[in-house]
Amino acid sequence: MRVIVTGAGRGIGLELVKRLHARGDSVLGTLRAPGTAPGPGDWDVLDVTRPASVRALSDAHPDPLDLLVCNAGVYLDKLNEIDSGFPPEMWAESFAVNVTGVFLCVQAFLPHLRAAQAGKVAIIGSQMGSDTRAPGGSFIYRASKAAALNLGRNLAAELRPERIAVGIYHPGWVQTDMGGTAADLSVTDSAAGLIERFNALSLEESGRFLCWDGREHPY
Repeated sequence: MRVIVTGAGRGIGLELVKRLHARGDSVLGTLRAPGTAPGPGDWDVLDVTRPASVRALSDAHPDPLDLLVCNAGVYLDKLNEIDSGFPPEMWAESFAVNVTGVFLCVQAFLPHLRAAQAGKVAIIGSQMGSDTRAPGGSFIYRASKAAALNLGRNLAAELRPERIAVGIYHPGWVQTDMGGTAADLSVTDSAAGLIERFNALSLEESGRFLCWDGREHPY
């Protein structure tokens, strides 16, 4: 199986690349800036906020694509306070990565997914984008992940006639730079569960919002 994982320089993305490569998949991981490959497989540079960068990656890797994992994401407003934080430029950058970047990647790799004849798209979302979780704070991240969830559901509807399945996944609260050391789930467990979800993704599953362990998550 041929797979691309965006935002794979560390954390969940890197662990996904390692595990997919270990089972024999042809995996391309992407880094936002040039640097030493952090793991096995093939690597290339991708800035999901720059359409030219997305298109260049698509042009450089024209083979049929079985699975596109949209993992690149940022959580810039984690420690912001409502009285003084959440500046407009932070909103713009967060949505450029977490929402627009997802769409640009799917759009650019559509020919490759079509060529695979049963291509899949996996969007790594967050339960913080669910309408059922609104405790306040992290306004930008929550709003961007809510938008990514909505985008994923609409992509699933749009691409169903082309037999391209789209899944949206909450990876859990994971012990990464983003999740912090207090998180209750290891990167290895999260990635293992997510790969099981990717394996099970089909047109029947398309558009669902699932947790890393297979539980349905409310929108």
